[in-house]
Amino acid sequence: MGPMGLMGRIGPVRVRGENRMVDGLCSYAAAEAAGRGRVYPEPPHPYRSDFERDRDRIIHSSAFRRLEGKTQVFSPGLDDYYRSRLTHSIEVAQIGRTLAKALGLNESLTEAICLAHDLGHPPFGHTGEKRLDELMAGRGGFEHNAQTLRIVTLLEHPYPAFMGLNLTYETLLGLARKCEGLLKGQGEEAPLDQRFYASTLPRFHELNSTLEGQIADVADRIAYNCHDLEDGLRARLIDGNQMRDIQIYTEATKKVGAERIPDWTIRRTRTAKAITDRLVGDCIETSRRRIAEAGIRTSQDACNLPEDLIGLSAEGDGQLVQLERFLLANFYHHERLLEAAKNTRRWLAELFGQLCDDPHRMPSYFRDFIPQYGLERAVCDYIAGMTDRYCLKMLKLA
Repeated sequence: MGPMGLMGRIGPVRVRGENRMVDGLCSYAAAEAAGRGRVYPEPPHPYRSDFERDRDRIIHSSAFRRLEGKTQVFSPGLDDYYRSRLTHSIEVAQIGRTLAKALGLNESLTEAICLAHDLGHPPFGHTGEKRLDELMAGRGGFEHNAQTLRIVTLLEHPYPAFMGLNLTYETLLGLARKCEGLLKGQGEEAPLDQRFYASTLPRFHELNSTLEGQIADVADRIAYNCHDLEDGLRARLIDGNQMRDIQIYTEATKKVGAERIPDWTIRRTRTAKAITDRLVGDCIETSRRRIAEAGIRTSQDACNLPEDLIGLSAEGDGQLVQLERFLLANFYHHERLLEAAKNTRRWLAELFGQLCDDPHRMPSYFRDFIPQYGLERAVCDYIAGMTDRYCLKMLKLA
């Protein structure tokens, strides 16, 4: 059974009125007592909370395991010293838990959302995503955040009674905030690509997610910028001399005394960590102030606000934007990566065509989706779940 309309089965929110710490959490933290539960009701676990169970289901999913073989920037298996989509997700979760603990929010829910946030990424990173979107033009398109929800509500199937992982409403809401344009307020005027996802994924009616879901967004942004910087320096596609005008980088090198560290690996690593610490600290201070000024008392209060309360200061955001622009111009658009992207585009188009011509090359599990979702969507789902190496293996290139 698909996920269409299932969110309507979840009951009303139960909230706590007092603004105080409960079990180490602030009153505006997400908690089971105030949660909406699961689409398919399950008895409570004897020693794990619902959000801990969500986290564990994500970790034990096949989609999570396959992140080990998916590109962050450099292809895993070909560049094993660099981050994969899996190590990136773990690093996002670590930053997310740090933020949640400092702000008195739910660490387990934050961790679940962080660990799941990239499950929908296809092989070969953002180039792979763009190519699949092109190949699915007119057929619903492809977007990795919406694909994440499709995976956890439909494609994963470890239980006999239902499709998906049956995650709690709050975890799904945190994942949905990254694809709001596909899931909220759509109508017949929306592009076909949006209408596909809107009709096949859960609907959410809140203006925003919980604060834990907002943390996941900021943690992701901090993680990929700082760690892509470190990997770019390691690969020597960029160097410190190019970054003399990047304020957050120069401040970090001064803080760690980079000029006094002779070992290039240590110097590079300590600088990247200093930038991470700077941004995490900025986020904690800024978010505390925004939460206090907003006067929220419950988790639902945060969901009812259109603006995020978790985020960076104007100064911190400006410095991070400067770093992001540098990485885009000098790292992501480096000729070496652009050349690899050309191969990726050719490989995915070739494999997509082969599987559409001969769908019996796919497992029967994916072929069974053809009557409901169409041949091309079934092929897209199959390819999106592949690791880089398996994709090449299917093409007999590995």
